[in-house]
Amino acid sequence: MSEGAGGWIRVPVGGESGRWDTRGSVRRVLFVVHNVTSATRLLDVLPLFRGDWRLQMLATCTGSSPFQAGIQELLARVGVPVLPWAQALRTPVDLAISASFGGELHALYGKLVVLSHGVGYNKTLARPGGPEARRPGGPEARRPGGPEARRPGGPEGAGGGADPVFGMSGEWLLVDGAPIADAMVLSHPEQAARLRAACPPAAHTAALAGDPCFDRLLAARSRRERFRRALGVRSGQRLVVLNSTWNPESLFGDGGGEDLLPSLLPRLTGELPADDFRLAAVLHPNIWLGHGPGQVRAWLDRARRGGLALLDPLEGWRQALLAADLVIGDHGSVTYYAAALGTPVLLGAAPLDGLDPTSPVADFVRTAPRLDPRRPLRRQLEAAIAGHRPLPGPAELTTSVPDKSADLLRALFYELIGIAEPDWPALLDPLPLPPYEPPQHTTPLHVLTLLTGEREVTIRRFAEPSHEPDEALDGAVGDVAGDAVEGMTEGAVEGDGAASGGRAGRCGRRVEEAHTAVHEDATDREAVATADVIFRYGTADDPRLGPPEVWGTEVLAQWPNCALAAYISEPGVCTVRTRAGDVLRLTAEPSAADPAAHASALHAALAAGTPLPDLTAHGLTVRTARATHAVQVTDLRPPPRTPR
Repeated sequence: MSEGAGGWIRVPVGGESGRWDTRGSVRRVLFVVHNVTSATRLLDVLPLFRGDWRLQMLATCTGSSPFQAGIQELLARVGVPVLPWAQALRTPVDLAISASFGGELHALYGKLVVLSHGVGYNKTLARPGGPEARRPGGPEARRPGGPEARRPGGPEGAGGGADPVFGMSGEWLLVDGAPIADAMVLSHPEQAARLRAACPPAAHTAALAGDPCFDRLLAARSRRERFRRALGVRSGQRLVVLNSTWNPESLFGDGGGEDLLPSLLPRLTGELPADDFRLAAVLHPNIWLGHGPGQVRAWLDRARRGGLALLDPLEGWRQALLAADLVIGDHGSVTYYAAALGTPVLLGAAPLDGLDPTSPVADFVRTAPRLDPRRPLRRQLEAAIAGHRPLPGPAELTTSVPDKSADLLRALFYELIGIAEPDWPALLDPLPLPPYEPPQHTTPLHVLTLLTGEREVTIRRFAEPSHEPDEALDGAVGDVAGDAVEGMTEGAVEGDGAASGGRAGRCGRRVEEAHTAVHEDATDREAVATADVIFRYGTADDPRLGPPEVWGTEVLAQWPNCALAAYISEPGVCTVRTRAGDVLRLTAEPSAADPAAHASALHAALAAGTPLPDLTAHGLTVRTARATHAVQVTDLRPPPRTPR
């Protein structure tokens, strides 16, 4: 095939590249991409080559993975020249780096290093096609050393009926009995021992060089609070991250005997108070790109309207793990990384089929605590956090050289290239700060309040009214008297909370109340029409909405059942207009509860007869399960004019 045909590039490689290059006396480093998942591991190590004027970085895609979506966009963002696979097989390079074993890696013309794109090699995979299917014609003789020197006779892999372990058996590692890789990067001696047992001819290629993905996690631990703020986690909230790998037996899958997630998600938003728990989901790229981002968002639409954050599968998952208080996961690498960080983990899916029974992940799946979908959820999550004792395996076996992968990998890469390392430190990129993503509840919120003093309100908001939160409220109000708690629980069961003005009942000096609060843009317009509190988020100077107090006037005019309208303009701040004509600003610390919760607490206090002058003079105290927030109440109406 002639250069320039079929997308072949002519600069900086190709027969004419010397004529057109600006810098031609360089060594070539080729990143071999199979899918977006493997590309992320290659991006982990790409910074090790930055700044070196002696190198030209290139990329290619084998086309061997069924998950091809997103690859071209990702490589375009990286911005290095991309060779079609056929051209890559005919282009001499000094080093090729792959994070998978798919494609004809043995036919590449240069030294080859293979990294794992997860936590080592733990999963079995059906045998690849036979020798003829795996080795169509290619310029194998161009490879340094020649095919005979690299492929001595010997069995390709042990026989037997069981599927081989991907990345650990001869079916993947050998061609004509010889290793396809010059170096196979492993992160722990445990992996090297399994490699020696499973594929002795490849054992000498093992290079213990750590785990760059995990090292980036370790280096970013000090930024935990920043990551939590970026995810909109507020004071007293706990972040629960749902994580799923891909395949039918995963948490997201429907082939593990019980299709758990469709029923679990509404229960999480229905049983966990919205101001006490923040929910986020991290899904494997193969879920996103296999089924399509639009389809994934459509499947999770109900949960997202209930406040679930659906995180970027490439950029946001590590930050979420560091921010999490608990992970509900499965047998994938991300869940294992969470356990290695010491984060409490509950397994929602725990298949052992498809795992190497001698691998650390299989041992983790056998021993990690499980989520019981038949039992109330909040108590399980609280107990998992309170009684957490980290399992020793993940922390010990993820890497034997924590924080050392940059040094070890760069030394290995430059040794294979055949030049000296640069004289500056080998460094990986720090994890970036994700964009700010506060929770957005656009499904009706069932709000339970308990007035425990003249200006003190305990509040619980639930984003899934169809799931009664009795058990979730039991014992969740700290030192509030038990009879008052029982009153809140009974109120949640006996009424629908949708009537204007809610429902109030007296327990001595305590007053319980239930009402419905709804985002103005909720898709359920009937819920908006019957809501007691209507709220929205926006900037105070948004010309489409007018000033917040004007917006409140319009909302009250449009929805006669609404008793209070709240416009949240910034963290900790909202402007409120009441049916009685009051215009108030509620102000709290930015890390305090959602200002919409403060508005609901104010509604409860006013409904119970608390005088507004007391609130403006002394403020309002709002209590969630694990935090108490001081809210300043400011009357924005101009003072009455005194007669002359």
